[in-house]
Amino acid sequence: MSGPSDYQPTNPTLKWIERRLPIMGLVHSSFVAYPTPRNLNYWWTFGAILSMMLGLQILTGVILAMHYTPEATMAFKSVESIVRDVNYGWLLRNMHASGASMFFLAVYIHMFRGLYYGSYKEPREVLWILGVIIYLLMMATGFMGYVLPWGQMSFWGATVITNLFSAIPYVGDSIVTLLWGGYSVGNPTLNRFFSLHYLLPFVIAGVVVLHIWALHVAGQNNPAGVEAKTEKDTVPFTPYATIKDLFGTSLFLIFFAWFIFYMPNYLGDADNYIPANPGVTPAHIVPEWYYLPFYAILRSIPNKLAGVTAMFSAIIVLAFLPWLDTARTRSSKYRPLAKQFFWIFVVVCVLLGYLGAQPPEGIYVIAGRILTFCYFAYFLVLLPLLSRIETPRPIPNSIADDVLAKSAGKAAPMVSTVIALAIAGTLFAGSVQSARADEQAMPPSQKWSFAGPLGTFDRGSLQRGLKVYKEVCSACHSLNYIAFRNLADPGGPGYSTAQVAALAAEYKIKDGPNDQGDMFDRPGRAADYFPAPFANEQAARAANGGGLPPDLSLITKARSYERGFPKFVFDFFTQFQEQGPNYVDAILQGFEDKPPAGVSIPDGSYYNKYFPGHAIKMPKPLSDGQVTFDDGSPATVAQYSKDVTTFLMWAAEPHMEARKRLGLQVFVFLVIFAGLMYFTKKKVWADAH
Repeated sequence: MSGPSDYQPTNPTLKWIERRLPIMGLVHSSFVAYPTPRNLNYWWTFGAILSMMLGLQILTGVILAMHYTPEATMAFKSVESIVRDVNYGWLLRNMHASGASMFFLAVYIHMFRGLYYGSYKEPREVLWILGVIIYLLMMATGFMGYVLPWGQMSFWGATVITNLFSAIPYVGDSIVTLLWGGYSVGNPTLNRFFSLHYLLPFVIAGVVVLHIWALHVAGQNNPAGVEAKTEKDTVPFTPYATIKDLFGTSLFLIFFAWFIFYMPNYLGDADNYIPANPGVTPAHIVPEWYYLPFYAILRSIPNKLAGVTAMFSAIIVLAFLPWLDTARTRSSKYRPLAKQFFWIFVVVCVLLGYLGAQPPEGIYVIAGRILTFCYFAYFLVLLPLLSRIETPRPIPNSIADDVLAKSAGKAAPMVSTVIALAIAGTLFAGSVQSARADEQAMPPSQKWSFAGPLGTFDRGSLQRGLKVYKEVCSACHSLNYIAFRNLADPGGPGYSTAQVAALAAEYKIKDGPNDQGDMFDRPGRAADYFPAPFANEQAARAANGGGLPPDLSLITKARSYERGFPKFVFDFFTQFQEQGPNYVDAILQGFEDKPPAGVSIPDGSYYNKYFPGHAIKMPKPLSDGQVTFDDGSPATVAQYSKDVTTFLMWAAEPHMEARKRLGLQVFVFLVIFAGLMYFTKKKVWADAH
């Protein structure tokens, strides 16, 4: 259903090309002259947003793949190398990681819009089915990409999810072995997933082309759900839809930039900043947020095969919607009962997502089973039933009539219903999360100089923290991802090149072999990394009572705690992401000489009121007067803790200041651009309504 194209090139070269390959005419007919319903609202903008996000994910993914090493012992380190050493590598990584979440957010809105307005009905069945195929490919691509950083949650998420295929009768174990490339998740698994993660986005792009082709054949649906009859019902795609999409996309980019520059870890899991360890299972394994509703469905059924079947059926049932909902009226805008049940279904999906993040025990399992029944009942019972019993409101005769209609007041009852359901769901989620957050003593929130959109590192605190690390922490803990030269980088402790060289020379670095084939010690250089205190993991455990002192390079991002309701909601708006620093600071100050009455800890452990379980292998590391600061700062445990935590935060995020500074510039540009697009849209659409 491409529009009539009057494209006639004037350039002789373009004429020659157009006669042999009329690609410019195709583009003109598909994206310029293409007739677009004039009553489309901003929910249709998410189609353009998804196209942009797909292109962005492919572009950033190709560049990241140039620096990534798909090998089990090097994958985690290569990702950190990208973030730390590649020019703007932190930006590429944040765009790609946060972009996955934004991609799924946009596709969920796109799908819910299609459900609400009946975009799956005749003659758009193939268009809808292609969309479901794209969604399945996205889920596979996103899962494989989540495994690539090879952190704890990546590794164990891959182990749990791939194990699900073993539930398939007869061939399940063979499928799992094929996916793993062996008998457990390991290097062959990582290589397979990397190859497929690189390939599948191009497959998605191919199916997207088919999706757009099917859209142009069947024509776009619209909020009224009526077909275009005359030229008054449509407007050319360019400039009308183009400028509207540009404005909507600019608003989405502002939201996206919030995550890239200020909240890059808000949607992630702290455990994924711990290198994958097959010998240590995380306390609670959860997938990314966009898989959580289906994960909740999987866990709500005790039988493994039935759970896997239900999980995949929850997606596949979408492809059968054109035949499950046989109502003649497309849009729920004119179907009062369908509208009410649609919003209830949205709440069910949100609550399933919440339950998917909770441990599978007690009330969570019961609630999951109830909501799983509601999910399938919506498709298999409600929609077929409503098709037969519901009496829809009269629909407009044409799209032009819909544009001129004034029926805003009729939406009020539905708005109140949605608000009531949202409040009920939020209160339920908040009450449960608050109860869980109270089980463990919450670290007190400290005031950090690096917090907020304009936060910067306190140079004095960084230098004092380095001194605490050198004199206290370095006896047990390594700093594997920090080189001496990083101390002179912009946004760091502020040392000169000469000071860094002098500091590095204080260390002895194992090097070699020399001409005689022997290893030898030499003074450190600026390019060297901080040396580890122990030769290997076994030596570290032997010197620390069996406990392994963690590397401190990422400790402030690898540790977190639940904030409870409603703080975790406000954290998004206040840009609070200091759980890690608060936790580290609290642990350093949380030691007590004697456990409280009624509390016992194992021999060889020490009581810490903020450590999970309270029994920690590390003895109290800091005491008043232990380190003397050259600038006269107080020699107290509180000061030591704050300074070394600030230094460790810089070690985990050495480009944080550059990230926030660039973020402010991007936000100013996007706000101005969105304003210009808005007024341009008003001007363009002034004669269309």
